[in-house]
Amino acid sequence: MSNERSGFSSRLGFVLATAGSAVGLGNLWRFPYLAAKYGGGSFLLIYLILTVTFGFALMITEVSIGRGAGTSALHAFGHFHKKFKFLGYLCSLIPFIIFPYYCVIGGWITKYLLTSLQGNTHAAASDTFFTGFIGKTSEPMICLLFFMLLTTIIVALGVKEGVERVSTFMMPALIILLIGISVFCITRPGAMAGVAYYLKPDIKHLSPTTFLAALGQLFFSMSLAMGIMVTYGSYLPKKADLEKSVTQVEIFDTGVAFLAGLLIVPTVFVFSNGDASMLAKGPSLMFVMLPKVFDSMAFGSIIAAVFFILVFFAALTSAISILETLVAGLTEGLHIKRTTACIIMFVLAALLAIPSSFGFGIWSHITIIGFSFLDFFDFLSNSILMPVAAFLICIFVAYVVKPDVVINEVESSGKFKRKSLFLVMIKYLAPICIIAILIFSIMEGMGMITV
Repeated sequence: MSNERSGFSSRLGFVLATAGSAVGLGNLWRFPYLAAKYGGGSFLLIYLILTVTFGFALMITEVSIGRGAGTSALHAFGHFHKKFKFLGYLCSLIPFIIFPYYCVIGGWITKYLLTSLQGNTHAAASDTFFTGFIGKTSEPMICLLFFMLLTTIIVALGVKEGVERVSTFMMPALIILLIGISVFCITRPGAMAGVAYYLKPDIKHLSPTTFLAALGQLFFSMSLAMGIMVTYGSYLPKKADLEKSVTQVEIFDTGVAFLAGLLIVPTVFVFSNGDASMLAKGPSLMFVMLPKVFDSMAFGSIIAAVFFILVFFAALTSAISILETLVAGLTEGLHIKRTTACIIMFVLAALLAIPSSFGFGIWSHITIIGFSFLDFFDFLSNSILMPVAAFLICIFVAYVVKPDVVINEVESSGKFKRKSLFLVMIKYLAPICIIAILIFSIMEGMGMITV
């Protein structure tokens, strides 16, 4: 399939759309928590080193495979080796599992966005607001369907008119909002103590656990092993400098994660009088703790509204990339129109989202190996399937089709300055790191270790 089929109009379009995929909820609620837990500066330093080594090697591999094949993730691996068609199916299964429950969380964000825009920050700060909302039947479904419908409409408009155009608006807006709200929060009385806590390295946190936590966060936040980077790579113009494009996506993703920590850690630090444990992980940080913080601030309603606009943009750009990967596979695999593929995916995803939504309400008594529906799908996709897929991609490139497949694609549009680093990572270090992520993620998910 030709690379001219449909694609981004420019390298900038690719960078903003791909950064939009990478910049998601993991940057805004998990990164700040982990950075605070593991001594701020120590975690940041390790995360930065891993970004320019491990993250770079895997991202440039996936983007190169996509551009070289000129097709979606579903068919890209089979393009290079027929016996590895299954890897394309595996990489396409992961976003199929993720998209429905991600839209459930997108629905929660939609609810909080509407609540904050109405000036009801005080109501959202109550202890029962979040659990009361997600425990309902109809309202969470309405919110998730709105979020899912908006995502579907954007993807149905096409790569240039939908995905690229929306990302070109949302990513700069997201950065501006994040910088603005971060500056406001760190200039509040007492906030600099929180900034110091966030940025100052702590030698005692330079441990294998910190390394694994940073490695796991990087792996998930950069949208690796989900087919997204392969599919978006297939839309990258042949003349665009591939290494430079990937580097710019890394900068965007890391910058947003850093700014999110700079916003959230000092803000909660001041509110809790220096108690870092208040930076609870996951939904409890985003939907319980932060509304309380905003409610206690001067101009809290305005800050809450801006913050949830920011979170909504981040969630939407990630959801768009997940759905685009699925739609691209459907259109190429079944030879159907994009609109038809979008309708099919909307219906399937809406049905599959029902258990994840009802799992906090009328189906809360049903669990799968101790997990709620949403948590189980998250554990299956993020902790098991993604590391397995990433490991197989490394083996595929390093020992089946050989690294020259990636090297030649990168050098077809510019110099490959980090070629030696790529070779060492893809052959030796990345597979070992991914096995460590797999073990660590399963142990964490099963409650064997606490992160």
